[in-house]
Amino acid sequence: MEPRSPLAEAFARKTDAELLYLTQHPQAFAPALVQAAWDELHRRGQVPDPEPAAPPAPPTPVPGLSSVAVTLGLAGLNLLVFLLMVAGGVDALRPSGQDLIRWGSNFTPLVVRGEWWRLLTACALHGGLAHLLLNTYALLVIGALLEPLVGRTRLLLAYGLSGLGGSLASLWWHLPGWVNSVGASGAIFGLYGAMLTLTATNAARLSRPARAALFVHTLYIVGANFATGLMPGIDHAAHIGGLLAGALLAWPLSKGMRVRG
Repeated sequence: MEPRSPLAEAFARKTDAELLYLTQHPQAFAPALVQAAWDELHRRGQVPDPEPAAPPAPPTPVPGLSSVAVTLGLAGLNLLVFLLMVAGGVDALRPSGQDLIRWGSNFTPLVVRGEWWRLLTACALHGGLAHLLLNTYALLVIGALLEPLVGRTRLLLAYGLSGLGGSLASLWWHLPGWVNSVGASGAIFGLYGAMLTLTATNAARLSRPARAALFVHTLYIVGANFATGLMPGIDHAAHIGGLLAGALLAWPLSKGMRVRG
């Protein structure tokens, strides 16, 4: 048994009340006296053993680029197609209607004659650099939010099927006339629609504040796009068709979706 210090011996002769008074008024006494009072109370069993400190929580992993791989791939595909068009002689700022048709736009006379593949290829074409940049920015923003929630396969399906839905809506809306439409905005609006459905129904299993923030943010972007796009040349039929397609597709696509952090 180790010998006790004179201070410990002195405190061993004090009453519990005296020791408790020291511990309850630490600012009035030297730290060594307060600690000695605690040690003596602990020796007498008057205070419980301190609980072991909880291990520090592991740091929250920061999502890497792999969590938005499909989003980046789709943006890269649109950029690649645009660069190929420009390399092939298409005007980068104001491509002609004939050039867009040659590259696969959603051109009614050719689609109704059997070239249905144009409903999809039109989603990878853009009517100039400004059009491409706006759609790329929108795709990166909504894709970065949605892909970590639903995963790569579901995002790709939602994008492709919404783009198809937007092209079909555009085709139907302009009948019996014709349309020569390009752009990924129908597919992008489909991602907006999917986000609205997932946050409104909590299919992504998010906290209520996170759901509300994403829902309001997405609704604001959709409203702002429609409000600022009321000008000639904007294919709102494709936007609305893509939005509705994405909102409806989110229901079956969310079945069996794993909870994501």
